[in-house]
Amino acid sequence: MRTSSTSVPRRRGRRTALAASALLAVLALTATACGGSAENKATDRPDATASRAGDDAGGEVRVPADLADRLKDHGIDVDRWRDGGWKDWDKDEWLREARDFVNPVIEGLWKPERMHSAEEAEKTVTTKDASAAQGLSEPAPVTAVAEKTPYHENAAPVGKVFFDSPEGPAVCSGTVIKDVNHPGRSNLVWTAGHCVHAGANGGWYRNIVFVPAYNDHGRSEAELSGADPSEIAPYGNWWADWASTSNGWIQGGSESGGAGAAYDYAVLHVRPEQGSQSLEETVGAALDVDFSGPTAAEAGTTGAWGYPAAPPYNGLRMFKCLDTPGRFSLAPNLPDMYRIGCTMTGGSSGGGWFRVAGGETMLVSNTSIGPLDHTWLAGPRLGADAEALYQNMSRTYGGR
Repeated sequence: MRTSSTSVPRRRGRRTALAASALLAVLALTATACGGSAENKATDRPDATASRAGDDAGGEVRVPADLADRLKDHGIDVDRWRDGGWKDWDKDEWLREARDFVNPVIEGLWKPERMHSAEEAEKTVTTKDASAAQGLSEPAPVTAVAEKTPYHENAAPVGKVFFDSPEGPAVCSGTVIKDVNHPGRSNLVWTAGHCVHAGANGGWYRNIVFVPAYNDHGRSEAELSGADPSEIAPYGNWWADWASTSNGWIQGGSESGGAGAAYDYAVLHVRPEQGSQSLEETVGAALDVDFSGPTAAEAGTTGAWGYPAAPPYNGLRMFKCLDTPGRFSLAPNLPDMYRIGCTMTGGSSGGGWFRVAGGETMLVSNTSIGPLDHTWLAGPRLGADAEALYQNMSRTYGGR
């Protein structure tokens, strides 16, 4: 598998860690503020109008010259794209290869109502598919627990990934990760490959944005009625100006994960819809990625975070599951994956899995697939190929 590549204020002094309690064997995302309370930093927050720009006619499309050239190279009329042509999908001409990724900013497209209408991007395996795990014992279900609010204090790196597919608006989860080549200034987000690319039967999705700390206070649908956009997206909307996923996902991914499930990961490079600070500076948090590929037995207690959106969840709140992973594989010729008990449903796809290694919180996987009865989740082991994808993204696009 090779790389197939593919604001809002800074909360000074805030850092996020994943702490492990040896006595309780519990993982928890925590944040400590050294520069005062969140309330005292209200002046650091983005203008409430930041997410309202472009309300007229569905938003204004900004197409930089290089993206316009790439659209033209594929026979796409840039003016028509600006006027709503991005909604038209011709699967015979669906942009597929790394060089094809284009994601012009459409200001005001992702309004709160549109975000809430997005369908979960779910990859479920049948009982028959799951039985290919070669006699491996299935984990006991672990009931997902709601994360404490506000999210920017308890799980600052976690957020939602929104995108448009041929079927309409869709949603996944994602995590702010560190950029080794641009320390303290990362604009990188880790998610699942199936949240950016359709796999073997399609191409790149469109209008991909990341919303960190979505619905920061975990408010209900009734409480959010008429809410200011800043209550939904406290750090604003971050558009992917580049995305990378694996050839393994592009060539083997399917509706049920398929042969691509073990390679179902992606990295986004994002920029704010409005503002100039980096994503890491803005949210005050980012996590390292563990590319050592520990076995399930070596991984130890692991936590999965995300925003499940399929019933009984509604996508408005962040949840987590803590479990000791087991080994899982869909076929003898495919790499092992991790599997944990967890009742999170679609929408949690792409959400990070975290472990503590050497006293440091690290992202070790992401949610990829689960069964129809939503009793467990599986995610890929991240090794040399995943690291090469990440390094390519960091070196090529990280400084932009």
